[in-house]
Amino acid sequence: MTRRIATAIDIDAPAAVVWRVLVDFSSYPEWNPFIRRINGEAKVGSRLEVTVQPANRKPMTFRPTVRMAEPDRELRWLGRVLLPGIFDGEHAFIIEPRAGGCRLRHEETFRGILVPAFGAMLDDTAASFASLNSALKQRCEA
Repeated sequence: MTRRIATAIDIDAPAAVVWRVLVDFSSYPEWNPFIRRINGEAKVGSRLEVTVQPANRKPMTFRPTVRMAEPDRELRWLGRVLLPGIFDGEHAFIIEPRAGGCRLRHEETFRGILVPAFGAMLDDTAASFASLNSALKQRCEA
């Protein structure tokens, strides 16, 4: 089973500014309403410790592996519950330069046999992506 959350927001700031805010993990508690904390490095192959709090939910912590960390372009990680194929989530921030700033595509693809069981939580996660996008836009444009 697969489910995808795909959001986008236009930000009136250069890609380098958006990248800098995205990889400044230590400042997430100051501005990020969804990803409350990240420990680790935005470096391919590194393990992160990520705490998320979807709207109306308790915080959850997981340890994804960074799959892509291309400055000013893309940050992507893959998290799993237990074993591959149970509940996997590939999270991506893709920065696309445009006139006057950039567009951030913020997406996650969930795969695995437990995806249907997490439907309500994934609905709340989708709303939380929009909150994160708005907060990121505000921080980058300030």
